[in-house]
Amino acid sequence: MIIFRYLARQVLTTMLAVTLVLLLIFMSGRFIKYLAQAASGSLSPDILFSVMAFRLPGFLELILPLGFFLGILLAYGRMYLESEMTVLHACRFSQARLTGMTLAMATVVALIVGGMSLYLSPMGMQKVEQLFVEQSKLTEFEMLFPGKFQRLRSGGRVTYAGALSDDKKTMYEVFITEPAREGRGLNLIYAESGTQYVDEENGERFLVLHDGRRYEGEPGAANYEVVLFDAYGIRINQPDAEERKVKEEAIPTAQLIASSSSEDQATLQWRLALPFLVPVVSLLALSMCRVNPRQGRFFHLFPAMLVYIVYLGLLIVVRKKIAEDQFPQAIGLWGVHGLFLLISLLLLTRERWIAILRKGQRVRVQ
Repeated sequence: MIIFRYLARQVLTTMLAVTLVLLLIFMSGRFIKYLAQAASGSLSPDILFSVMAFRLPGFLELILPLGFFLGILLAYGRMYLESEMTVLHACRFSQARLTGMTLAMATVVALIVGGMSLYLSPMGMQKVEQLFVEQSKLTEFEMLFPGKFQRLRSGGRVTYAGALSDDKKTMYEVFITEPAREGRGLNLIYAESGTQYVDEENGERFLVLHDGRRYEGEPGAANYEVVLFDAYGIRINQPDAEERKVKEEAIPTAQLIASSSSEDQATLQWRLALPFLVPVVSLLALSMCRVNPRQGRFFHLFPAMLVYIVYLGLLIVVRKKIAEDQFPQAIGLWGVHGLFLLISLLLLTRERWIAILRKGQRVRVQ
């Protein structure tokens, strides 16, 4: 038990560190994408952190198997390099016991990944889709971002607000440009402030501008009109709820099980494949973690990562083929798991096979 706790601490600590780094990299890229959408006015900044929180299980279900794989390689590699593994094996700590303890840790990680891929990740994606649908119902006024020119849903209209009140009901230093009626150039409007007004009878919304000027005419021409106003109303288009196709990642697992669609079955196999990925890659890591002190601590990482990339790439390709009815569902992703499980077992027992082959050669020579 003492050895198991020591191994678990070494592997899981390394796994958490690697997972945190990878999570920051992946989430930063996605956050920058959402931030660009918020800056363009198509997404409210208020929901950015909610969207990222709901997408967290979807990132972790892919990162945790890789983090565990690298955790074994780095932790056990260090122990081989510092002769700790040599001491353990000299004390009759067999490779079979090491494999059993590693698989025990892999089982815990696989259960966590399975909970995320089968339940938490689809639920999170459903919440994200709901937030995006709610965003599509927001008016132009509610999507404004202070200090930035934004081209919003109204055809050709560009809006600028120097500042917004805390309740987002009043905008200050307002500038609006839009095509004039009957194609007579442009309307340029500037106002000190603007408020949103809702007609109680029909529910239509208007932006009421206060203390401003409107310029109408052709750009570059001298014959333009200037209108001073105390109050000027602009109708705000009320958008309909956006029709969004439900992403496969947001479909509940129970619904996938009941479906006979090839796409749904491919998605179901993918969700089931992720937790099974963990024990297989743990065996692969065990077979490739031994370090030669002359080669350095990280020399074995390159071939190991290459094998992992091929493994994950094959899973992605076969999933796509299943969804397109170009690969039998009965074999599916389990065939890829079986192939790499066989490879990992052969690599783990390679010394035994080499010894058997050498023994056979000696018998033939005699």
